Amino acid sequence: MNYPLFWVILGAVFCLMELFLPTGFVESTLGLSAFVVALVALVVPWFGLQIALWVVLSLIFIFLLRRFMPKRTPSILLDSTEARTLTAIPPGQAGRVLYEGNSWSARCDDEALLIPADQPVVVVSRKGNTLYVMPESALRM
Repeated sequence: MNYPLFWVILGAVFCLMELFLPTGFVESTLGLSAFVVALVALVVPWFGLQIALWVVLSLIFIFLLRRFMPKRTPSILLDSTEARTLTAIPPGQAGRVLYEGNSWSARCDDEALLIPADQPVVVVSRKGNTLYVMPESALRM
């Protein structure tokens, strides 16, 4: 069996899969690892060692890819930033807001501000399952 050809074909398949099934460049890193192993296979004929090298290189490339990729804003905050309070949000305490059809725990981003019930608010950020909001009236100043 021609091992370098096998690794080149495998690398091409992974890179093409990334075009049709985007996975955040994970498949591309697997393909890149396969291309590197194809070069090594020209001088190292042991298939078991080639597989081990491919696994190690793939893990290293995926780790490096994740480390240098920018952090994304959670998609839940990209859809809408408007919400409405269901309960009052006392200063420094949590209340409830209606956000995208669901009830969420919410706190005011300004801990000295009271937000009454049934008021439009803007979602500023999210930490875990808690939304941090500001009243629309405070942002229009």
